[in-house]
Amino acid sequence: MNPEPALPPILKHLTVSNLLMIVAAVVAARLMAAGIKKSFGLVAQASPAHWRIRLLAWMPIARLGVVLATVAFIISLLIVPTWQNMVGLAAGAGLVLSFALKDYGSCLLAGLAAIFERTYQPGDWIEIGGAYGEVRSVGLRAVRLVTLEDTEVIIPHSAIWTSPVFNATSGNHTVLCVTEFFLHPDHDGLLAQARLQGIATTSPFWLTDSSVVVGVEEHPWGTKYKVLAYARDSREQKKFTTDLTLRGKAVFRELGIKTAQASLAVTR
Repeated sequence: MNPEPALPPILKHLTVSNLLMIVAAVVAARLMAAGIKKSFGLVAQASPAHWRIRLLAWMPIARLGVVLATVAFIISLLIVPTWQNMVGLAAGAGLVLSFALKDYGSCLLAGLAAIFERTYQPGDWIEIGGAYGEVRSVGLRAVRLVTLEDTEVIIPHSAIWTSPVFNATSGNHTVLCVTEFFLHPDHDGLLAQARLQGIATTSPFWLTDSSVVVGVEEHPWGTKYKVLAYARDSREQKKFTTDLTLRGKAVFRELGIKTAQASLAVTR
């Protein structure tokens, strides 16, 4: 009888030099990823607002490229590069991610989908699960937000499978801001609307030549005004709404227009 052919080896013989190369590759990858994050951040800060978002959009892709290159290099040192071994490795990794690391694997897959579909990118202002803030970094496992109160929120990418993602900027450097005013019903509505529109267009934080809409809703407790205007830079949105609020209060005080009573101002 003919002897059965021997199966090709799967793992390479691990030597001290190979082990040192693996450690060096991991350290170099971490340094490169940190360097990419730092350099992109510095260049983006020194660039105009419309270029800042475009530059930051490439940061997660560059970091992903470093990770994939490092993983491929380490695999080449450990695995004999044959077709059978690659298929077996992919199948084994899929089983591990599916069972032992199901949640982590879900985060990784969602992270890859978010990066390539650009669901969100650094510089975007998004809301996930009630948390609203600026995307500072997009990792393989989670996205990091910084809220308007300067609080960092870390959200696993797997949240996009079950929660809607509200993206207020979608790669743009401007953002639509909404400022509300609640006034007593006995006043000149056309005058109030015109003055609010003038306040928005004269704000130093307003995006020049963009549209300003002043919506009006009548309620039993009074009149609700909603000013919709674009801030020139998404990072100045809180300054913009604060400026509109303070200047609006001053104008209404000059016009003798009272605010709605707090006990009656109950909105649905």
